[in-house]
Amino acid sequence: MEQWKNRLAIVTGASSGIGAAIAKDLAKAGMITIGLARRVERVEALKKDLPANVQGNLHAVKCDVSKEEEIIRVFSEIDAKFNGIDVLINNAAVLREGALITKDNSTSVREVLDTNVLGVVFCTREAYKSMEKHGRNSHVVHINSIVGHNIINDPKMASTNIYTAGKFALTAIMEIHRQEFIRSKHHIKVTSVSPGVVKTEMVPEDFAEKYGNFSFLEPEDVSHSILHVLGTPPHVQIHELTIKPFGETF
Repeated sequence: MEQWKNRLAIVTGASSGIGAAIAKDLAKAGMITIGLARRVERVEALKKDLPANVQGNLHAVKCDVSKEEEIIRVFSEIDAKFNGIDVLINNAAVLREGALITKDNSTSVREVLDTNVLGVVFCTREAYKSMEKHGRNSHVVHINSIVGHNIINDPKMASTNIYTAGKFALTAIMEIHRQEFIRSKHHIKVTSVSPGVVKTEMVPEDFAEKYGNFSFLEPEDVSHSILHVLGTPPHVQIHELTIKPFGETF
């Protein structure tokens, strides 16, 4: 991670779970870290978990990544204030229940796609503007999911269908970004990280018991893998990294 010291990272959805763990680990690794969240006060509170000498590395910025106009404004302000964006971690996501053929599910479907898919597209687009302008080696990481590669055929999980569809879209978007970055002639890596079940606010506490009585991944497990991905030498690009808790049954 030495190559990233004093460089700037943006982490979306940094108020809890995987995003919070990543924001703290990047700050501890010496990166100037911007934690984006709607609940910005929770990102501010993360500083107390950091050593005193790196607390100043973490900055909380309010941003709802389901709103394109907010993304444009916030990324422009960050680029101007911190002299460029070097790393983007697209972590923000929501889960809404409801089958695709259910009546009156328009709101929940749009919420998921606006955050989990369009939020990634627009955040990456705005980060790329900065990366292109400053011309430094950069890296984009999309937090995907195992359900972005495999539709789990289990009636108990059918209510999360649009979440699965959004993650499948992210798998395609990641490859499109990889090809576009190559054609741009800028040294910008992109990686998809696909965890299994992680202990976050999004997942019910009894989930693992229902599906095989296995242990959850911890948010820190995913974050440590992000550090590994970012720490690869310039000629190495990890394309897809899948992380499962031991014993996960799907």
